[in-house]
Amino acid sequence: MVEQAREGLPLEVCGILAGSKEAVASHYEMTNSDRSALHYTMVPEEQFKVLKRIRAAGEEMLAIYHSHPATPARPSAEDIRLALTPGVIYVILSLVEPESPVIKGFTIDDEKVEEVTIVISNQ
Repeated sequence: MVEQAREGLPLEVCGILAGSKEAVASHYEMTNSDRSALHYTMVPEEQFKVLKRIRAAGEEMLAIYHSHPATPARPSAEDIRLALTPGVIYVILSLVEPESPVIKGFTIDDEKVEEVTIVISNQ
């Protein structure tokens, strides 16, 4: 994710994390069709293909992530308004300081935002 976000600068990048229980096993980079530094939209056809791959692998979608190239790792008003996928964690990767990225996770339900603990492992 961090490499994708750095390579995508100055635009937001996005993707999906999948696995089982609370362990991520698969990472899917998605296309930001908005090509914007302020918001993202995933390409629907890519989303459907990725969801089919996730199901075929016996995994579940755990998180939707995107980067904030120049703002903190917290949901914007637009992020909250567009958080329409139930049961996933919304991960935001901030590159305010590109050499020291900040990654945070949130649940967003009916516009109620709660930060959740995420553990990043190199395993």
